[in-house]
Amino acid sequence: MGRMMSSREFNQNPSEAKRAAEDGPLIVTDRGEPAYVLLRYDAYKRLAGERGPSLLDALRQDGPEADFEFAPARITDPVRPIDLS
Repeated sequence: MGRMMSSREFNQNPSEAKRAAEDGPLIVTDRGEPAYVLLRYDAYKRLAGERGPSLLDALRQDGPEADFEFAPARITDPVRPIDLS
């Protein structure tokens, strides 16, 4: 899983804990039992489901600059599959 560090080690050297969390989750133990996990914020956001805008949100144009005419060309000759026999 991840590296383990006692709560005493964590309190004595938080810089080492941060360096260890760069490589993956750092499990901090309390009386020998896993109690806390230290990880980078971007890893937390991924785990929490915060992935940024969806494709729909990224392509949506809601502002006044999005008011334009769009008339796509019609396909007059549909594509037909090639006969490979």
